[in-house]
Amino acid sequence: MSLLSGWFRSTNSSADSLKAETLAARERENLADALKWTELIMNDDIDGAWQGLEKGESSFHSLGAAVTFFMRSILGFEKEVMAQTAAKLADCETRAWADYKKAQRYAVPHHAASRVYPPGTEYELVRAETQLMSAVVGVLNESIVEAMKSFYKLRKAFIILDGIAAVEAKAAAAQKAALSNGVKGDAASARSSASGAQTPNGDKNSASLPKHLNIPDQPPGDSDFDSSRPVTPLKLQSAHLETELEVTDPVDAFIHSGTNMCFGLILLILSLVPPAFSRILSVVGFHGDRVRGVHMLWRSAAHDNINGALAGMMLLAYYNGLLGTVDILPSASDYDQDAESVGPPHDKCRKLLADLRARYPDSRMWRVEESRLRANDKNVQGAIDLLSTGKESAMKQITAVNDFELAINAMILQNWGLMRDTFLRCLEISDWSPGVYYYMAGCASLELYRDAHHAGDGTEARRHKARTHEYLRKAPQVSGKQRLMARQLPLETFLQRKVHKWEEQAKALGVDLADAVGPSPAMEICYFWNGQKRMSDGQLDRAMAHLRWERCTAGADAVSALRQGKDDVAVWAIGTAALLQAQGKMDDAAKVLEDNVLVHDRAAFKGGHKDDYVLPVATYELGVIAWTQCCNPPEGTADEVASYRRQKANQCQEHLEKVKAWETFVLDARVGMRVQSGLETLKWFKKKNDWV
Repeated sequence: MSLLSGWFRSTNSSADSLKAETLAARERENLADALKWTELIMNDDIDGAWQGLEKGESSFHSLGAAVTFFMRSILGFEKEVMAQTAAKLADCETRAWADYKKAQRYAVPHHAASRVYPPGTEYELVRAETQLMSAVVGVLNESIVEAMKSFYKLRKAFIILDGIAAVEAKAAAAQKAALSNGVKGDAASARSSASGAQTPNGDKNSASLPKHLNIPDQPPGDSDFDSSRPVTPLKLQSAHLETELEVTDPVDAFIHSGTNMCFGLILLILSLVPPAFSRILSVVGFHGDRVRGVHMLWRSAAHDNINGALAGMMLLAYYNGLLGTVDILPSASDYDQDAESVGPPHDKCRKLLADLRARYPDSRMWRVEESRLRANDKNVQGAIDLLSTGKESAMKQITAVNDFELAINAMILQNWGLMRDTFLRCLEISDWSPGVYYYMAGCASLELYRDAHHAGDGTEARRHKARTHEYLRKAPQVSGKQRLMARQLPLETFLQRKVHKWEEQAKALGVDLADAVGPSPAMEICYFWNGQKRMSDGQLDRAMAHLRWERCTAGADAVSALRQGKDDVAVWAIGTAALLQAQGKMDDAAKVLEDNVLVHDRAAFKGGHKDDYVLPVATYELGVIAWTQCCNPPEGTADEVASYRRQKANQCQEHLEKVKAWETFVLDARVGMRVQSGLETLKWFKKKNDWV
């Protein structure tokens, strides 16, 4: 080869280096600009964010624009918005792929030396984020095929994120080694030793990282999707995901916070999958890890950027929302740092919420989260005050979340007028499930009818009775349009069974629909939101009164006939037992369940419009009772207390495992979430006490 050709290679190398420096500078400008506009999303200015992001042409701007649609999708469940979101995410993934290839093409040692990650990693993170959001949108889609494709996208995101996490683990180990050897400020050297990479031409003054992440080189799309193909289980490459990594470069900070946010979310979500959806795990090819997931979200939340804000929002939703409806949680006396994955760290949550409210003072979402904190502290009226005052959100989806939360709290407080009116208002701003909104409004109207009937106010009784009939009959008529993975929403299936059952009872007893209803359906729904957990002593007493058979409005003979129905009695027993537990009357609660539910065979609750959930739920409630007793042992020696607690923990686990293996029943996913969380708590508790 001639010397001239070597000269041309040298010239091209210089041009590439200049090109790389130009691209790197432009990349930082684009990232900073995109993050500035994206931050507006968290401050309730989604329109302003969209207008600013539309002006940019980078992958980062495209990602931010896709996030604006994604937020609307997950908050509102509107089909048109979800379709637009899917299109935006696909465009973003394609653009990120092109930018990734460009970053690799022009990568040179000088550019790589200042970075923790290989060139183009930032665009691989963008791809992973789009795949994760696409997976969520796809699962919400009506099509089972789209849902299955979503799980493959989740798998692809996992592979990318695991590759980034592996790089982080090596870099963190190198940083730690450099510090322990007394090397200070030599970050490039640490990164070079982490990668084990050779510099071009043996140049010892220039460090370089791997040029790729050991991720399959595959363009965007669903070409790898094949529902009939077995899925190979995936294993984490990185030994310790929540790495102590120091990053100073703004692009690296974006990657680090984004990787922890996305990977943490995936691991947490999959740890919450209820038994009824266990097939999802076999499709994805890996299992969730609640401990690691929560730790990674906390690590991301420490960053003052959009990734940190999203991680913080997810943590608050997990602790205040999901765990707010869970019964089997660590007791205050047992709580330790390892319990953060299964029980709320109240002080940290309050500090996180305060930080987010300070950063985004105009966002209504933080007001909703504050209301959940109050409700979980048994201050339901305080939660209602927060949700019914203040400036309305500019996003109708957040307004819908606010109003739904307000309606649920009104139900827990047993303010039936507010409950009815708020669910009817949800109909005007959200098309998530008109059937559920009408059913809930009908349940509230039924309680108002019963109040007026027993107060002797005939005029009011007739008015509320007419509304009860209108709303309850409307509910099944408008149900079935919204679907999840090609299945009808479980709550809609539930309400259709209930209304049809009451119509049959009304015909058999010769009474009106409102008079054919047995135990309070409002208190039944309240149970599925674990409302008794948030009630004060006075509210528990009122709830017990609302469940009394004397509340029924049919004649004595009709009420007597209603009390002969095994599933109506079982519904009453479950609601009563849950309230007795909340009052600390464990033995009474267990007896009510044994005498009225568990005494029957499964066949007693099968067929027609019967309530098939009562047996598994009663079994679950026995597990809750055993756990409560475990957390409140009788006095005795240390060995006696330990033996008692171990026995009760084992009893609790036996009941939960039995429910986990139960056949399909209505609302099994909602109950399954509680079961799964309970098993995670027991796993933590037994490990803490060296009982594993």
